[in-house]
Amino acid sequence: MSLLPPPASVVEEDVRRALAEDVGDGDVTAALLPDSPDSAYLLCKEDGVIAGRPWFDATHRMLDPHVRIDWRVAEGDRITAGTVLATLQGHSRALVTAERTSLNFLQTLSGTATATARHVEAVAGTRAKILDTRKTLPGLRLAQKYAVRCGGGHNHRIGLYDAVMLKENHIRAYGSLGGAIRAAREARPGLPLIVEVETLVQLEEALREGCDRILIDDFDAATRREAVRIAAGRIPLEVSGGVDMGTLRGIAEDGVDCISIGGLTKHVHAIDLSLKLGPPPGGRG
Repeated sequence: MSLLPPPASVVEEDVRRALAEDVGDGDVTAALLPDSPDSAYLLCKEDGVIAGRPWFDATHRMLDPHVRIDWRVAEGDRITAGTVLATLQGHSRALVTAERTSLNFLQTLSGTATATARHVEAVAGTRAKILDTRKTLPGLRLAQKYAVRCGGGHNHRIGLYDAVMLKENHIRAYGSLGGAIRAAREARPGLPLIVEVETLVQLEEALREGCDRILIDDFDAATRREAVRIAAGRIPLEVSGGVDMGTLRGIAEDGVDCISIGGLTKHVHAIDLSLKLGPPPGGRG
């Protein structure tokens, strides 16, 4: 599983858009400061998993190309409250102007990584992989999906273009699940095909027709276990819907291959971070 971030052009466009939103035609408060060399430190105020360094760095460098950022942690690292994550050397106005935007990226993406890591831990020892969904913050899909990988999760399809996913509307349009699968294979033979089923009869039909993954939608525990028995590892089974921290472990222990969770990217609890001017307090980090 690669932790490579999106291309630099994507990161820079995210940052450019965010700075335009925050700075507008100028930071009128930072302009009150003398624009002299200064230092700052980045402090984490709660436990979490770090993700988003490329966006943090790009924000500061877009305002001060000569800023020096010395990281003390890597992407995907688990950190504890009170950890100094990085120190910066730059100019005071740029450091202050970049503060909120850089923190917004880092705290949001670290929140996604932290939530993902918590779910990955909950299924440890089972075969289940934790997947994200398309329920992402508008404009930040690639960033959040990168953060999911930092937390140990896996990406579902990126958008509507890189995999075919058949649901009830497609089955209705073609008159049968088999008809929809055959039409999808003919139209897009090179793309992964994911099929959602609502009954064990549909499951058996999907297994006969063939696809890359089968989504068993809202099955109760007994039906889910029967689905695992019927599939017998021939095609990976995915569960979505009705998943929370209370049900997650049981679903994984039923033997499914994947569990997709919209809340990883939709229900974001940002990690509490702060950027302060000056050297870090003694003994921290």
